[in-house]
Amino acid sequence: MHTKDVIVKENTTPHHAGPEEIVRKKELYLIPCVYHFYKRPVQIVRGEMQYLYDHVGRRYLDFYAGVSVVNAGHCNTEITEKVIRQLRTLQHTTSIYLTQPVVDLAERLSGITPAPLQKTFFCASGSEANEGAVLLAQLFTKRSALLALSTGLHGHTKHALSFTGLPFWRIDPSPIDGVTFVPAPYCYRCPLGRVYPSCDLECAREVGKAIAKGTSEFAAFIAEPVQGNGGIIVPPKEYFPRLKEILDRYGILLIVDEAQTGFGRTGKMFAIEHWGVEPDIMSLAKALANGIPIGAFITRADLASALSLPYASTWGGNPVAATSALATLDYMEKHALAERAQRMGLYLKTGLTELSHRHNMIGDVRGLGLMVGVELVKQDKIPAQDETTFVLEYLKDRGVLAGRAGLQRNVLALQPPLVITRDDIDEMLDHLGGALQEAESGR
Repeated sequence: MHTKDVIVKENTTPHHAGPEEIVRKKELYLIPCVYHFYKRPVQIVRGEMQYLYDHVGRRYLDFYAGVSVVNAGHCNTEITEKVIRQLRTLQHTTSIYLTQPVVDLAERLSGITPAPLQKTFFCASGSEANEGAVLLAQLFTKRSALLALSTGLHGHTKHALSFTGLPFWRIDPSPIDGVTFVPAPYCYRCPLGRVYPSCDLECAREVGKAIAKGTSEFAAFIAEPVQGNGGIIVPPKEYFPRLKEILDRYGILLIVDEAQTGFGRTGKMFAIEHWGVEPDIMSLAKALANGIPIGAFITRADLASALSLPYASTWGGNPVAATSALATLDYMEKHALAERAQRMGLYLKTGLTELSHRHNMIGDVRGLGLMVGVELVKQDKIPAQDETTFVLEYLKDRGVLAGRAGLQRNVLALQPPLVITRDDIDEMLDHLGGALQEAESGR
């Protein structure tokens, strides 16, 4: 019988171990892919709306929201109390029994998603939701091939990695065949070397070309309305309407991945609403339950009929996750968080644009609502990767946490909880200005 060497130590670890001890245990017990930001990382032990606190009680202004997860704020009392009541009543069972929260949530989603989306399948993550959405498209169309954007990120399961185009995350050495990637509508760095609007949306026309020369029939095109990890890339206003026309011409379904963009993040309940396009299938996750793991995909009734054989997710639609999602939607509607994101996002972008007039390192400011990207560059638009690392560390040391994205990881991702205030934005802008000044001076 094989026995493992076990490291046995006296249990003297304090309640909050501290960053050094956390890093030590990570290196011992976690698979190396679980990475963290910062040369000098912090241990987060508590959250309160738009703020996080470390093990010594220092407050941090959260401008990342767990990658657009806690849209309604950390440990939101109005949501948490409902979740606690559900935990004390019924924590988990299985979908072979009847529970009410899951059907109430499905009904609620049918009422707030773009028409004619009606029927939902619940799961535990965005990766699982995208897998299910693609499976449904393939079953309905009886085709297998997919189209996807070159800057997309759709999850970390085997198939989701295969239709993820972003090289930073495309780590699978043997992806599943049948995926064709098309150029992203990335106007700041057009992969086709064109300039909007004189380009006549060549990036959309490339989709038609890929379909025409495809060696197999395509079931669906999957895309994030705003490519989050790809660099907060916002397509031109004509892009999705033109894309939908092309897809409809060939009977190809449009899957919209709203895992990161949904639930008020962009100033509307769902980002695709900015383009007035109705997707055939929409995948959801992240902010739906404000921190409780959940995923879902929703579709038309006629498409849903294609998924009738047994298909399940153990935790899909469990009472706690469904209750948290319902409570989150209640809070978002009560406090008009989508509208708030639109107002605060405009204020944030205005402040960033003013900073760009003083700092040449800001190459582009883009985004919708409170999903904003700041692309940092050197001369001739060369990606400022090291400078981005410096800026993130500088902000963290002054109590502001932000994210990074982009093909070259040189885009600051600013995605705070939607409860953020103008004073919070001013605080972040003040520190960002200081960071840019030091980065540009070479200090």
